Amino acid sequence: MAPHRYLWTSAAVSALLVLQSQTAFAQTATGAESGEFIGELVIGGKRDVDTATATSTTTVNQEEILDRQASTIAELIDSVPGVALVNGATPAGSGINIRGFGANGTYGTDSKVAIIVDGASKGAEEIYRVGNQLFTDPALYKTISVNRGTVGSFEYGSGIIGGVVIADTKDASDFTGGEVSLKFRQTLGYQSNGSGFVSSSILAWQPAENLEFLANFTYRESDDYRNGAGDIEEDTSSAPYNGLVKGKFTFGDDDQHAVTLSYGEFLAIEKDVPYVTFRDVDFGNLDKRETYDRTGVLRYEFNPAGNDLVDLEVALTYSDQEINQFLPGGGFLAAKLRYENTSLLIKNTSVFSTGAWDHNVRAGVEFIRKKRKDAPAAPGGTAHRTALFVVADSEIGGLTLSPSLRWETQSIDPENEPFGGSSDLDFEHDAVMGGLSAHYQFENGFSVFGSAAYSESLPIIDDLPSSSRSNRDFISTSEKSETYELGFGYDGESVFTDGDTLAFKLTAYSTDFWDNTSYFGVKDVDFKGVEVEASYALANGFYTDFNAAYQNATQVSTSDVEGPFSNEQQTVGRITFGQRFDDTLDLSWEVAMADDYTRGSAEDKGYTVHNWRATYTPDNGPLAGFEVRASLENVFDREYTPKVATYAQPGTNFKFTVAKTW
Repeated sequence: MAPHRYLWTSAAVSALLVLQSQTAFAQTATGAESGEFIGELVIGGKRDVDTATATSTTTVNQEEILDRQASTIAELIDSVPGVALVNGATPAGSGINIRGFGANGTYGTDSKVAIIVDGASKGAEEIYRVGNQLFTDPALYKTISVNRGTVGSFEYGSGIIGGVVIADTKDASDFTGGEVSLKFRQTLGYQSNGSGFVSSSILAWQPAENLEFLANFTYRESDDYRNGAGDIEEDTSSAPYNGLVKGKFTFGDDDQHAVTLSYGEFLAIEKDVPYVTFRDVDFGNLDKRETYDRTGVLRYEFNPAGNDLVDLEVALTYSDQEINQFLPGGGFLAAKLRYENTSLLIKNTSVFSTGAWDHNVRAGVEFIRKKRKDAPAAPGGTAHRTALFVVADSEIGGLTLSPSLRWETQSIDPENEPFGGSSDLDFEHDAVMGGLSAHYQFENGFSVFGSAAYSESLPIIDDLPSSSRSNRDFISTSEKSETYELGFGYDGESVFTDGDTLAFKLTAYSTDFWDNTSYFGVKDVDFKGVEVEASYALANGFYTDFNAAYQNATQVSTSDVEGPFSNEQQTVGRITFGQRFDDTLDLSWEVAMADDYTRGSAEDKGYTVHNWRATYTPDNGPLAGFEVRASLENVFDREYTPKVATYAQPGTNFKFTVAKTW
């Protein structure tokens, strides 16, 4: 059966299951009236649909992070509409693509997708044929949000067209519940495909109500996995170490002051591996690759009671990513790559009213220093940026208007002056960008929204001229884009039967991108797409989640020839059916579908993949307090490779995780 037909068949099956579950709901309600029903049910699917904003935002919460048992951060968000992975199973080789931007076959990123961890900007602007540089482990995070498009990006950077990935690490109070105590959590996991193993240990200590500390150590190991055809996918093994220490101190009247300090580190050592982590070309093998990722955050918050005009945040963040590649004789492949991002952010949030309007205004200034070590693959240098931004949400009745504005200026100093130039040679740029979104909420649960945004990607260190790239003048050109979005949504309760919930959101977008310097031989690109998210749940614990994304991207080459853009995504849909039993057992069945893609010379087969998951969290008996999770992914051992990926994906894979907090 063709994947798009399967999509509609699954929708029909969902309707039948809903009708069946309504009968079960009636039986459950009858049992409750007679005193037979015991337990509390969580109403809703695994993932909420954010219908209250014009921004295309999807959040993967802690429950879903744990249930997915992902090996990399990329695998956690590949189920978000508009997100595609170049690869996902290995940290170094995974790349995130959002709406056609981000990872591509040459670089792990193109500076048009931002990755923010605890406020720190992660990832290089470009590293040749190495992944997206989001190396940290999924076990460290409690939420991950994906803001697609430009309009919601101006607090986080310039030139963001694909979107922003925002990840927040866990706090000690997430385990202590805010009470004075010492908690220890141990998680052990196994996967059959690749004989993978993971151990995550968390120590959370709250010696006083206003003081908390957290320490985490995670080790994950797996061999090369087998694809759906039963063949070994070589060079997909990994054995990374992750660690996180974090502390928070609150003080002052009504705890109006807070200081948070955190430091995280990732280490992976690989031997006899290809230089190209995407494996789309063969440059030979390295003797060894060492990957280090370090993130430090110092944050001060001031939120005085009774003063809604002041909610101040001052954050100093540091991100250091170092990739050392060893090969006898040196040369191009034996590069030592290092990328450091340092940022000082001062931001204040004010809440106030003017007449009938209620306002939430976030304004800030950010000082950014990006430093790249000179390497054979790319020139080195230091970029200094200063940015000012203002983002507001103004409400009156059901209408919310959200204007945003960002100004950014930059100066780049090369590490080595090209062409024997003078030591004071530098490159300066600045840009003003912004957007406006509008959202109207009707009283019947329906909403409509739209937005328009303009952004510029300032030239990056990688575009500095060098002896090997003397004919490129990209350093003087900023890339530009305009994005327009329109959509509608609905959020309601007791829609078809008492106690049910229904939410859905449809977004159509159009993006024009020009003055390109990121993609060889391309002058500009026109993107059009549609994204859908929906969730339905019954009071008896049944739920179903659905999302889908369609995109059409057309490029104009430097020779004015029109054709399909190579990073265009194929049409993908996901539907999940689940049933919760009291608050102890959650069973779900996820179906991921992609349509055949044939455009120009590109041909990518569609696929349908089934994943079964079960979560058991008993509150009594010998297993009380334990969390047991099991899943069977790619149940029918389907051989498939998503369009933007370069590796065939894993075949049938059984995963099992057990965790307990003492």
